[in-house]
Amino acid sequence: MHLPHVYRVTKYDPAERDERGHYTGTESTTSDHGAVEAAYLRAVEAFAAETGVDHVAVRTPQVPSLAHFGAEPALPGFGLDALFPDGLTSLHDGAEVPLGTALELVRLMLRDAGFWCRLEVADVFAVHVGWDQYLYVGSDRPCEEAVTRTAALGLFAERREASPYAEDEEEGGYVQVPADDEFWARVHRAVAGGEAGLLEETFVAGAERWHRLTPETVDTVRAGLVPRACLTLWPALSADVAAVLAGLPADGLVEGVWQERDGRIRSAVVDESGFAELAVRMSAATAATLLSVYADERVPLLTAVLPDDDGVVRARWRS
Repeated sequence: MHLPHVYRVTKYDPAERDERGHYTGTESTTSDHGAVEAAYLRAVEAFAAETGVDHVAVRTPQVPSLAHFGAEPALPGFGLDALFPDGLTSLHDGAEVPLGTALELVRLMLRDAGFWCRLEVADVFAVHVGWDQYLYVGSDRPCEEAVTRTAALGLFAERREASPYAEDEEEGGYVQVPADDEFWARVHRAVAGGEAGLLEETFVAGAERWHRLTPETVDTVRAGLVPRACLTLWPALSADVAAVLAGLPADGLVEGVWQERDGRIRSAVVDESGFAELAVRMSAATAATLLSVYADERVPLLTAVLPDDDGVVRARWRS
């Protein structure tokens, strides 16, 4: 999505940059959790108000899948539990949130808490939080009052041609398969024939839920999926857990998926340093499997993306 008026909002004074545009001043590249952070939020609020926006959509939400590399320690639940009773499942692609909640998401991203997303209103407004406290705001109008307000807050609003975090949907280079009735008919056949029995539901990049499928449960699972999720169909879990564990490789990364005795399905991605712990966790399971995490070896039976109610796939998964 490209908007005609894009500003880079920053606390870094343009006068304190070298000939290549790199900042040479003393401002920290992390959030102060105080007045400067609050100024960023008020600036976003000013741009939204001048654009006439009071709700935004969460687009392409993501969390770290293996390790946290943020500038600050990871927060429990990525800091989302205080905002949403259902945590990550409330923040699927396309979920609409009021501006107040969107500002709290901006705060989490400024603090580099692990969660990241784009906040957008299609063809109207966008907020993208980048590295080192650079924030990009796009609008379908000039927002001159918001620029003035940003300066009064002690920040700098610099015109840009585009946000570097704007996704160009026309350059995606991938085909989305809709999880429509035809897809679910294929799932039914694969499960009934014993070919498949495990569904991976990815609703936020880096976060997923697992569902064990039987001919009787396919429709129930389908009804409970998070909107716009990416779905991946796998062979069934094996009841011979010992044989599964015997298949652990000598080294490298592997994902273990197992069903605990209470019926819950867990998963963990580990390397050879975590194989022993994974074996302990899986040893009491009722069923399990191992999946490669390497792209050329991770070959599912089917993949698809849940369409919206009108049948159109709008989530930007590269499935």
